[in-house]
Amino acid sequence: MTKYAIIVAGGKGTRFGSDIPKQFLPLSSIPVLMHTIKRFAQCEAQIIVALPETQIQDWNELCKKHSFSINHTIVAGGTTRFGSVKNALDTISPQENDLIAVHDGVRPLVSAEIINEAYSTAAITGSAIPAIEVTDTTRQLNNDGITSKALIRDSLRAVQTPQTFNATLLKSAYEQPYSAAFTDDASVVEALGEKVHLVEGNRENIKLTTPFDLKLAEILCLT
Repeated sequence: MTKYAIIVAGGKGTRFGSDIPKQFLPLSSIPVLMHTIKRFAQCEAQIIVALPETQIQDWNELCKKHSFSINHTIVAGGTTRFGSVKNALDTISPQENDLIAVHDGVRPLVSAEIINEAYSTAAITGSAIPAIEVTDTTRQLNNDGITSKALIRDSLRAVQTPQTFNATLLKSAYEQPYSAAFTDDASVVEALGEKVHLVEGNRENIKLTTPFDLKLAEILCLT
């Protein structure tokens, strides 16, 4: 059984007010994406990173600058996350029991325990989606965009990555035409009529979207 990790890194850093793509921003002195790759290298995964073609040369230069030598393959991303994952999947010719984890490049604090648990669960059930309980009260807007209704918090979960699947199943799912309803890999697999299985995520596994997230990640890196 081979474990693959597809790391999708297509951010632009717009919300950071920076010209530097957010996956290249420094976190504890090295780019965010290097932290992410390190986490999966610890779990002995074969790593494929999907980057916008215009960022590949910059990434290669960063690897030289930081003497970053962890083995990984770079593929050009697509115009959507779906396209980027599909491009990465096209480089894999899996065997029956192989597993593929798909992870956001700007989630650098995922724990090795969660990664390994996702692989272990997917090996048995075919899928593993990390998720955590929702602690805030949540409301859903009505069609008028003004009024709303409360949702039952106990039945809600906030989904994270890595979303991990039997490799053959995931490749089959990504043969489907793209749909705007595909918000993550789980939704792509569900479109085949397959059920997905949740595993416990970790709260430190934040997605770096705003400058506040990066400041929080810096603190978490020190703990």
